[in-house]
Formats: sequence, structure tokens, C-alpha cells
Amino acid sequence: MKRPCMHVRATLAAKLAATLIAPLAATAACITLWAGCVQAQDYPHKPVRLVVPYAAGGLPDTIARTLAQRLADDLGQQFVIDNRAGGGGLPACEFVARSAADGYTLLVGDVSQMSINPFIYKVLPYDPVRDFSPISLLGLSPLFLVLHPSVPANTFQELVAYARAHPGELNYGSSGSGSIHQLAVEALKHALGLDLVHIPFKGTGQSVPALLGGQVSMLYSALPAIAPHVKTGKVKLIAASTPARSPQAPDVPTIAELGIPDYDYPAEIGLLAPIGTPPAIIARLNAAVVRALKHPEARARFAALGIDPVGGSPEAYGERIRTGMDKYARIVRIAGVRAD
Repeated sequence: MKRPCMHVRATLAAKLAATLIAPLAATAACITLWAGCVQAQDYPHKPVRLVVPYAAGGLPDTIARTLAQRLADDLGQQFVIDNRAGGGGLPACEFVARSAADGYTLLVGDVSQMSINPFIYKVLPYDPVRDFSPISLLGLSPLFLVLHPSVPANTFQELVAYARAHPGELNYGSSGSGSIHQLAVEALKHALGLDLVHIPFKGTGQSVPALLGGQVSMLYSALPAIAPHVKTGKVKLIAASTPARSPQAPDVPTIAELGIPDYDYPAEIGLLAPIGTPPAIIARLNAAVVRALKHPEARARFAALGIDPVGGSPEAYGERIRTGMDKYARIVRIAGVRAD
């Protein structure tokens, strides 16, 4: 007879506890939200560090500096560039991932760090999804497929026909094993059944001269690096890597429209914060980034760098990272790619 009574008492105690705890939990959540909003109103009250996983002078660094100036003018604090080059971006990403989640240490990351590295390194000291809060996609850089004049093809269709008729004869250069430049070609090879030989270099500063000198038959490159050579006939530009034609070269067809409908392999650069950064600070930064990317000076600078400015919500950038990881995991597995 005692057991039912004890059970009833336990049930009543549990209900009472739940009745008391629920309001407390709700109050704590409100306090946390209120504290985050107050913190965001005061943000930033000191300089903000933008960590760039590349050396000064490169494309990501130039983009970061352009953005930093606009954000400083908008938010009233200095945005300082911290170049942490080397190691495929792993040290820079780990540094930001382990930094305080207060909005004062941010990462200017690209597609390599966010969507490719997890699949080409055996050990990764960070997780692109679990360790970072996306702020905004900054821009996309269409890659353009260019050929050496010795390749007997003037269109993408002619290139495919020639490559199929001469398996293993054509080679292509890239900015390194596991780079977007390699994986974009590997995706072509797989989709079309082509046999092309990969020759990796240490950056486009080496691969483009190799193309000009005839050491490689083709490669992918951002437009600024090859535009002068296209004008002089030293290379032939035949296709773009994005689904829609780029405003930079509206007359150049895309590979998506030429036969591979889902083909989408641009370089991309975005801004991220350590996971746990208050949503109100993420929202404040996102709004400032969107305004910055609409500024005429920033848009002109991005265009000169071969970047199409994007902006957009943190959620949209996060989804792009996740879908990109799915896409590159597949290509890396098929091609057997590993980091240098």
C-alpha cells in the first residue's frame, strides 16, 4: 500500500519541480538573449582582428583589406589584418576556432578551408561546421578554362572531342594538389570520361607561366591573371566554371550550359566567427558586410580582382559550406586526392 503512495508523491514532486524549473529556464534564456543584445549594441568597442590564412598581397588578403576599410568606416573601430599563411590554412583556422567567441577575432576563409580541407587531410584541427558561425559569403570568383594555343581546339566541345580521341596526351596545371583548380578539372574528367594528366604547381604564380610556356596544355584561372594573355592570343579562353555567365566575361559560355548542368566550381571567400559568438553580434556584422559589399569603391575593387560580390545571410553561407562539403567529398574520393 505504501508503494502507490510513494509513486504519487514522486510524481507530484516531479510536476512541482517542472513547474518551478520551467520559468527559471525561460528567465535564464531571456537574460542570455538580453545580455547578447546589450553586448551587440556596444560592439565593437575595440579593434577587430581579421585572420587571413594567406600571405599579404594575395587575393584573400586584398579582399580582407578592402572589407576592413569599409567595416571600419561603418562600425567606428579598426579592423586589423592578421596574415597567418601556411599549412593549407589549418593553423589560421585552428587559431580562430580556439579564440574567444566575442566577435573580435574573425576568419576570412575560402572554399579550401571550409569545404575541401576536411577531405584531403587525414587530421584536421578544426571542424568547418562545428567550430564556426558563418557571417556572410563575401564573393565568388569564377574560374575560366584556358588552353595553350598548341591545343587544336577553340571551343569546349572541340576540347572534349580531342581529349577523348587522345587519352593521356593533354595535361593540366593547378595551384596544388587538392586546390579548387585541380578539383574543378577532376570533376570535368569524371563527368565526361576524360583522361587528363595533372601537374601541380605552388600557386597560380607558377601555373600560369607554365601554361604560357607550353609546359601544360590547360588550366583554370581567375580572369585577372589571364586576361592580358587572352587579348594577345597567348592563351585561348573557352569556358567558365559557374552555372551562370559571369559579368566579368558575359560572352564566355559556362560548362553548365555546355553539357554538365550541375557544374559549379568557383573560388569563394567568406567571413566567419568562432562558434558561440552571440547571434546579435553575427547579425550586426552581417548587416555591415552587406552594406560594405554594396559600396561603389568596394564593388570596383572586387571587380578588378575578378570577384563577384555576394553578401547574403549567415544561413545561406552556412548552407553553401555544407553542400560544398558534400560535393568536394565526392570529387576527392573519386580522384584520390591528398594534400601536398
